[in-house]
Amino acid sequence: MSKSPTSSRRKFLLGTGAAASAAGIAVVAMRNPGAPAQPGAKAKAVPGRGYQLTEHVRNYYRTTAV
Repeated sequence: MSKSPTSSRRKFLLGTGAAASAAGIAVVAMRNPGAPAQPGAKAKAVPGRGYQLTEHVRNYYRTTAV
């Protein structure tokens, strides 16, 4: 049985889709370099980032308490 043009086109499109998926995964993996590489590893705390309970936040909580 010889290859038909439709068969080779399908294989090409499947290969292109797989390559695009792999490239997308690589981009996402490179965007988040701070994530722990191992499942059990903990990320280091970076001072000045994320939620911090400061005096300003405590004052806000105190004034909104019912």
